[in-house]
Amino acid sequence: MADIRQRVDAILSRFFELKQEEAAGLSPHAIDLVTEVRDLTMRGGKRLRPIVTAVAYRAASGDPDPRPTFEVGASLELLQSYLLIHDDWMDEDDERRGGPAVHFAFAKKHGNAHLGASLGVLAGDLASTFSWELFLRSELPNGRRDEALELFVDIQKEVFAGQQLDLIADQDVERMHHLKTGSYTTRGPAELGGLLADAPENALESLRSWSLPLGVAFQLRDDLLGTFGNVQQTGKPGDDLRHGKHNAVVAAFQQLSPSERDRAAVECVWGHPDASDTDVDEATRALGPAKERVEERLFFLADEARSAVAASPFDDEAKQMLGEVTRLLTDRGS
Repeated sequence: MADIRQRVDAILSRFFELKQEEAAGLSPHAIDLVTEVRDLTMRGGKRLRPIVTAVAYRAASGDPDPRPTFEVGASLELLQSYLLIHDDWMDEDDERRGGPAVHFAFAKKHGNAHLGASLGVLAGDLASTFSWELFLRSELPNGRRDEALELFVDIQKEVFAGQQLDLIADQDVERMHHLKTGSYTTRGPAELGGLLADAPENALESLRSWSLPLGVAFQLRDDLLGTFGNVQQTGKPGDDLRHGKHNAVVAAFQQLSPSERDRAAVECVWGHPDASDTDVDEATRALGPAKERVEERLFFLADEARSAVAASPFDDEAKQMLGEVTRLLTDRGS
């Protein structure tokens, strides 16, 4: 996994060098857009999507060399940058990966919030174009390119539908996670790995059976961390509560018919960025039963993913690797 991260980072670094050179030929100001996309992309990031793509390729092909997946993996990282830039702007979040959100960085530079937001949208659009640029130059097996292009389009349409559900606080949180996160974090990357391997349909179906529950489980773990995680894990306990995010924990809490005291404790914090740590502690106490329900669902989905691996036609080493990625995405502390 460390090797995959390093190799994908090397591709991204070289790509951004070329894009800055191109931007300089367009306008001195154009470099700023490239720089902000680069800084966000290279600042942190676990490279989970390239890892899923590479492991799926290994499972479906039997080839231990993951190099054929690296450009597709890098394009998925740029796709994520695009989505994160726009997501931060929509959510009015000022920070991402330990640094300023792109729209906030531009607003601070120019002393104008509206201009910062406008430039942030442009930077996100540019990251999307960069993602397509890398994807289109990736080498795919003869006869699978059209399938891969169609899949890359479908991934993005699903993300947009999921983001819509998130913005309107739709009650079907699991569907939102399936569309917004699962599409480009597990299901899409896994199937792209299979297509890069020129895999037969039974292998692709096994990868889908593994990655579908895994994507939702990954986001459920993220929701638990955002609600209950400690400072080292998330930067600030109760971050999702303070930002008023309608995540799986909040949805489960609402379904449990909480007492007036517990409801008041959560409402005192939910959507209040300046809520005190004492109030957050009281809210997380009230959310305890909801946490248990979300954890039960997460464990069930993780077991589904493991069962799909066990029933797959892949060799033992590939199954071990798929199992390790399952652990990586679902067992990240709570």
